[in-house]
Amino acid sequence: MGSMNFRKQLEVDTGDIVEGKVNKGIYLKEEKGVTLLYYGKYKTSCLSNPAQCGPDGVTFSFFWKTQGEPSRPTPSAYVGQVISDGFKVCSRGGKGSVELYTRDNSMTWEATFSPPGPYWTHVLFTWKPKEGLKVYVNGTLSTADPSGKVSHAYGEPSVNLVIGSEQDQTGRYENGAFDEFIIWERALTPDEVAMYFRAAIGKHIWPSSTAPSSFVTPAASTLMPTNAYHPIITNLTEERKHFQSPGIVLNYLQNMSLSLPDRSLSEETARNLTETFLKTVGEVLLLPSWTAVSEDNDLVLGLIETVDVVMGHIASNLDANEPQVAIVGSSSVAEFSVTKLLPKTMNSSHYRFPAQGHSYIEIPHEAFRSQAWTTIVGLFYHTMHRYLNNIQPESTRIAEAATYRGCPLSAASYLISLEVAPPPTLSQNLSGSPLITVRLRHKLTSRQYLEATNKTNHVFLYCAFLDFSSGEGVWSNQGCVLAEGTLSYSVCRCSHLTNFAILMQVVPLQLTGGHQVALSAISYIGCSLSALCLAVTLVTFAMLSSVSTIRNQRYHIHANLSFAILVAQVLLLVSFHCQPGTVPCQVLAMLLHYFFLSAFAWMLVEGLHLYSMVIKVFGSEDSKHRYYYGIGWGSPLLICLISVSCAMDSYGTTNNCWLSLQSGAIWAFVAPALLVIVVNIGILIAVTRVISQISADNYKVHGDPSAFKLTAKAVAVLLPILGTSWVFGVLAVNSEAVAFQYLFAILNSLQGFFIFLFHCLLNSEVRAAFKHKTKVWSLTSSSSRTANAKPFSSDVMNGTRPGTASSKLSPWDRSSQSAHRIDLSPV
Repeated sequence: MGSMNFRKQLEVDTGDIVEGKVNKGIYLKEEKGVTLLYYGKYKTSCLSNPAQCGPDGVTFSFFWKTQGEPSRPTPSAYVGQVISDGFKVCSRGGKGSVELYTRDNSMTWEATFSPPGPYWTHVLFTWKPKEGLKVYVNGTLSTADPSGKVSHAYGEPSVNLVIGSEQDQTGRYENGAFDEFIIWERALTPDEVAMYFRAAIGKHIWPSSTAPSSFVTPAASTLMPTNAYHPIITNLTEERKHFQSPGIVLNYLQNMSLSLPDRSLSEETARNLTETFLKTVGEVLLLPSWTAVSEDNDLVLGLIETVDVVMGHIASNLDANEPQVAIVGSSSVAEFSVTKLLPKTMNSSHYRFPAQGHSYIEIPHEAFRSQAWTTIVGLFYHTMHRYLNNIQPESTRIAEAATYRGCPLSAASYLISLEVAPPPTLSQNLSGSPLITVRLRHKLTSRQYLEATNKTNHVFLYCAFLDFSSGEGVWSNQGCVLAEGTLSYSVCRCSHLTNFAILMQVVPLQLTGGHQVALSAISYIGCSLSALCLAVTLVTFAMLSSVSTIRNQRYHIHANLSFAILVAQVLLLVSFHCQPGTVPCQVLAMLLHYFFLSAFAWMLVEGLHLYSMVIKVFGSEDSKHRYYYGIGWGSPLLICLISVSCAMDSYGTTNNCWLSLQSGAIWAFVAPALLVIVVNIGILIAVTRVISQISADNYKVHGDPSAFKLTAKAVAVLLPILGTSWVFGVLAVNSEAVAFQYLFAILNSLQGFFIFLFHCLLNSEVRAAFKHKTKVWSLTSSSSRTANAKPFSSDVMNGTRPGTASSKLSPWDRSSQSAHRIDLSPV
């Protein structure tokens, strides 16, 4: 047990934690072989009855460890516990737990944590009515239960604070030890918990007369036996067989790293501990759940920091019987080197780790100016770089990367670490000497390579290191500069040592502000004009639908294409005002995907119908119109359903209400669009050849030079409905192709205008039908004023005699009067 002297000294050092009660009213009493700890005024104690604590809560702190071997064989039901009327701490089934109970409202709070091994571990829990239960292990929040649950039955009604079990005294033995029970009748803050823990483990100087007899800190003068490390090695070996949750395992390793005994290590023991520890870390990386939790960068960096702490402890405590002792080896996690030497014994111009390979860290010999014993720890991780991805620029201390928000960083090389104590003397000027040389070979994933080689992206490489000075790992490039490198490797010069890696940031190339404004204006004006023109086109086709020449397949296809483009462009204009990442933006992205695909599908139908008219006639009109509707509206729906079911999160979540470029979902639009463009270009070439041949024949027969102009005019008419102008979108892939971007914006935003111009306003059939319809309207108006006048109808205008059967054609015109000719009258 500690004493009041320690509490008083702690109050002097911290000046804040003054309510702690050490052994005040708590004493040991042996009754029938059971060790009991009584709290003096237990009936009114906040600890015995947490419901009386009030809003300030309660804190209970102690040190705990389990022994390596029990003094007697124990049954499988063995449980180690500390229990009172208001709380219970116990270890059972490889897990530690804290339970707290308030009898007034029958509430229970429970939290589990990794129990201590054969070394002292500090356990502290706090409870407040509004915050619930929090458990801290070695000064760090390990687990919590903020809400609790109703429980009408809890433990024994005794108010005693008990260590061990009162039942079956002959069959159970507490195989562990508890020490330094301290109580605060309020809940300490996280900062106070950390402050107390630092003071308790030795950052506070323990009075020699009051230090716990079995808890040793770095300031303690009592030497532990060399085999003090053997229980730790054994515990690591046994514990890794039961690993399940990476988070719990990390807490266990962190607790172990902070509780290592301050005792010298023989070379054999140091090697054994190093290999066992790294093998244990390797088991963590092999856990099935590690892949999922490794997306949490804090967990990965916490594991790296724990490895640094343990390896640093081994190096500093390594017993050197010779001027230079080195432990070198490799595990599934990393190549490692632990060296302790006198710098004067170095006989090379530099120290390099690893000694072989394309990736290494090199320290010039002149940087080792200390004459004292120097420890060097090197680690070259094999797979850790795979988990260093999706690093947000704003969370780093890399100023250049922070300017590109939304463009995450990822490791492009192996992670390498070198720590030297005392630190080498290095130039603080990155253009001076001596400096550290870090050469790292890049290890790019297939996705990183594709992004890096894509000409639409700009790639930034940073010489980065992990800075744990703030208590958490932060990537920084301060004190490092990229000296040379390619896509295969990088060479850095640095003025310090730590964990190094090359971080890659991929930034899409962007146009200048002037070009962006101009292209946006063109898109707004063009889409608005096209939407208006397409609406007029659809109204015109609807008005003239009773005229036989406008009821044929060609105009039905024109109408469906116009409707698809009209809806797509209206949705596009609306999407400009939506915030990416919202539900409306996601819905708009899905609708845009469908209607733009439908527009391309009807462009394909235009091409197929043109091919059937000019090149090769196939199928009846009835069979073709079913296929056309299936292609035009059915196939885009199928593609969208598959895309949405596979990549729902790729719609409207990036910079606009469209498909994500990063996830690759954009190919659900690009691939079908490219297919349509390629097919229609082939059809256009074939049709153009036929028209050219006809023009050439006419020139030979009639000698009319204007016949050659027919080919160029025909191409101009066919381009809007075949969508071949979208090929400029493929050419406008980066900021260097600004001209193609302007062509793409103009031609495609005005596609609806060109359809209206060539296939409605200037089309001879549409104009003739409009004149015919005008005459019908005028005659109908006159007949309404003349009672005896004969009725007029489109049938009369078409030559159908009154009283005969109507010659009205079905919506899909079966006549062949226009089936084998191309309407080029507007040009």
